[in-house]
Amino acid sequence: MFEHNAGAESNPVNLAEYARLARKRAEPSAWDFIAGGSDDERTLAANRAAFERWTLRPRILSGRDTVDVSVPLFGRTLASPLLVAPIGYQGLAHPAAEVATVQGAGAAHTAMVVSTMSNRTLEDLARAASAPLWFQLYCLKDPELTLSLVRRAESAGYEALVITVDMPRMGRRERDLRNGFALPAHLRPSNLLMEASPELHRSQQGTSGVALHVGQLFDAALSWSTVERLKQQTALPVLLKGVLTREDAQRAASVGIDGIIVSNHGGRQLDGAPASLDVLPEVVEGAGGRCRILLDGGIRRGTDVLKARALGADAVLIGRPIMWGLIARGAEGVTDVLRLLRAELEQALALCGQSRWTEIDRSLVALAPPCGGGWSAPEEGL
Repeated sequence: MFEHNAGAESNPVNLAEYARLARKRAEPSAWDFIAGGSDDERTLAANRAAFERWTLRPRILSGRDTVDVSVPLFGRTLASPLLVAPIGYQGLAHPAAEVATVQGAGAAHTAMVVSTMSNRTLEDLARAASAPLWFQLYCLKDPELTLSLVRRAESAGYEALVITVDMPRMGRRERDLRNGFALPAHLRPSNLLMEASPELHRSQQGTSGVALHVGQLFDAALSWSTVERLKQQTALPVLLKGVLTREDAQRAASVGIDGIIVSNHGGRQLDGAPASLDVLPEVVEGAGGRCRILLDGGIRRGTDVLKARALGADAVLIGRPIMWGLIARGAEGVTDVLRLLRAELEQALALCGQSRWTEIDRSLVALAPPCGGGWSAPEEGL
């Protein structure tokens, strides 16, 4: 499905160059599945635009010559605040699928969140890991099957449970509908082998095999009671991924949730939802210091990571750029994407006169005056 031959373009120096390289190498319908959003893709574009609305306020003559971007999270100190976001069906990007991503994240000394819908089992990925793994859980119609996934993650040594709460049903992803997108026959949701439906592999224009599978499998009646029950059934730290409002942050904190991931699912669910960065301050306020706050969506530069920290994020998750690295160079590309972002973050931290990630606060950013320009994605608001 993908060509992985290196050439003159094989040494990107930033994430935009990785995106261009991956775009050229990807099978078109697989690229659309990875890159696209829902409906008009306004929220997809908004995730990038949000970072352009903030400017950094560097402080000079700090007298500091070192930087420390390590972050304590759930009993561990991670080398950097850059985590790998949960991404399903990574076999679309590379033959080694999630195994390559786990290896790449390990080489970068950072944690990875493994998707329920991975093409490799969570046990196989645990055996391949050299850095912490968290498990991302979709709540299924069968509660016993859902709980069995939690138990498997616990037994395999996963260190946190990330419950995705913004996908009781799948967003209308029009690129996939145009392409009649379905998984190639050799790819399966390996954690749910007995749950794979024929529709998942059946390509028909106007439908999405993945969306049909989600409709058959996921709990459309997902509620707070489901989350509270799962919280009681595991000793792992529990995070909710998909929180976008103060009210939901307050509720999450009140029921003892350990962490919140401020996320609109990369613009792939509710089109018209706000950019993750835009609502980060209100979610932080709603949580009131009672749980850790992470963010995903639209991060393409180290300066973006710094802005997220200044507005209240304890750490960030990187999604599509990980796939760009995986398509372009396999495990090495994943490591390099994380390395590039970390290098940019450390440089920005130093140039802002700061030395420690944990000491960054709101004084580092201000709303930017209206102006043109900004980051230019290779295509369609990536």
